[in-house]
Amino acid sequence: MDIILLGPPGAGKGTQAQRLVEHHGMRQLSTGDMLRETRKADSELGRKVSDIMDSGGLVSDEIVSAMIDAKLGEMGPEMGAIFDGYPRTAAQAEQLDEILAKHYRQLDHVIELEVNEDALVERITGRYTCANCGAGYHDVFHLPAKEGVCDKCGSTEFKRRPDDNEETVRTRMQEYRGKTAPILPGYEARGIVSRVDGMASIEDVTHAIDSILSR
Repeated sequence: MDIILLGPPGAGKGTQAQRLVEHHGMRQLSTGDMLRETRKADSELGRKVSDIMDSGGLVSDEIVSAMIDAKLGEMGPEMGAIFDGYPRTAAQAEQLDEILAKHYRQLDHVIELEVNEDALVERITGRYTCANCGAGYHDVFHLPAKEGVCDKCGSTEFKRRPDDNEETVRTRMQEYRGKTAPILPGYEARGIVSRVDGMASIEDVTHAIDSILSR
């Protein structure tokens, strides 16, 4: 079974993709992870990606699609794929159909994690981690049992990601809507789009996705 997980940054795609990997034996194909992996590789494609990223340029649809093609080629037909961060454009959606056909696959589901923008801003801007062990916390939803002390390692040093601010989150939301809107109608016409409340608990989102996959 091959699926696309859609949703803006912070919607929980990574968490749910990991659960699908653990519970269903699927493989997460994240374009961000693949770009970092390809960049490190001693190959012609790796050097090309490295040059583009070092110069601040955008990696082309063709290169991203080539990475997807290569990853699917490494997978057996019995292993399902979770596309995370791809496709982002109508052109990439067309290329994905061609790549899947080449490997005798097809998309079974496109699942969008819907979020409330204001709630998502609160979710992301309030998160922070232990600087020592990486344990995650939140200003509202998950404070340490003892103020200023990590529950796991006892460290008193914490850090926040510099891009976890309201302006950046809202910009990401705007970009997501602009890029994703053009690809959904085609999938909706094929009857494979489902939507899940991304603001629900992690367990409830997992259950909702499992229900969709069992149809």
